Formats: sequence, structure tokens, C-alpha cells
Amino acid sequence: MTEGRKMRFAMVCSSNQNRSMEAHTLLKRHGLDVASYGTGAHVKLPGPSLHEPNVYEFGTPYKTMYEELRRKDPDLYKRNGILPMLKRNLAVKNAPQRWQDNAADGIFDVVMTFEERVFDMVIEDMNNREQKLMKAVLIINLEVKDNHEEAAAGAKVALELCKELEATDSWEDTIDDIVAKFEREQERRILYSISFY
Repeated sequence: MTEGRKMRFAMVCSSNQNRSMEAHTLLKRHGLDVASYGTGAHVKLPGPSLHEPNVYEFGTPYKTMYEELRRKDPDLYKRNGILPMLKRNLAVKNAPQRWQDNAADGIFDVVMTFEERVFDMVIEDMNNREQKLMKAVLIINLEVKDNHEEAAAGAKVALELCKELEATDSWEDTIDDIVAKFEREQERRILYSISFY
């Protein structure tokens, strides 16, 4: 395997930040240049019932969410994994960020999503941006169920794929082969598209 190049990765999920932050944490731990985002209108975390989610604005510090939910019902939010998730998130960054508002965050080589609906939203957003640099960005969807166990498993798969991409000199020339090999080895279907900055 060749030396490859240093790449910037973005992990993107819907509104609760579980899958993208799990992947962000793992990739960061392995020394990759990574950021994470949500695409929803708000950050939604499970509440006491399906019809009573906890809703926060993007940019609300994870510490604020953690303290508020710990005050509300520490047993519930510990049991359903929300407090440990927020604690993990706050060790990685201050607050959740929204993908659509990330233009100032710079340019990514790879954007990875964890559900097809989010993949479509990222592609639409990229297509609506002015393409000045003509720099390619690879957008990949790795379908991962939104629960803590699947998020942890999906993060490991995301890490392997990102390492594979970073190890190549030119993903633009080898992406079809990388994806085919990866799908065979991981027994997972991957969607991908190329857009431009």
C-alpha cells in the first residue's frame, strides 16, 4: 500500500449526533483530520416518550444539554445512553454543528453519511453551492442503524474505509475498486457520489 495523502473527513448524520460523533471520536483517536455535523433543523435527543423529545438549537453546548438532562431525570438518561453519549461528545467538541451552515469550516476530501436521506441532503446542498475551486469531494453513505451498538460498529467500519481512502494516492482514480473491495470484505452496500467545491 502506498503512503497516500492527508485527507479531511466530515461525518454527517441527522439530528441526534450519535452516529457522526461516534465516528468522529474514533477517527480522531486514530489521528485522522475529522469534523462532524447534523443535517436536521434542530438537535433532537430522546425524551421520556417518543412524542416528547428533547430539542436543542445547533450550537447549544453539549455541557448545557448534559446538565439539563441530568437535572431532569438522571436515571432515564443514563439508562437510555444519552448522558454517556453527551459526555463523549463534549470530550470531542463544544457543541453540535449543522452541515448546511459549515461553509466557513473549510473543504473536505470525504463526507460520510450514515443514512440515505442524509446522503441525499448533502448531495443537494453541495449541488446548490457555487463550485469555484473545482476540487472533488467524495460523498459516501454507509447505512448504520441509529442506536449506540450499531453506531459503535459503524464507526469501526467508517474508520477502516477512511484509512483505505487515505492510503491511496488518488481516490479519484481508484474509488470504484476501493468500494467494490470494501463491500465484499465488509458485506455492506455503500452509496457514493462525487461533487465539487
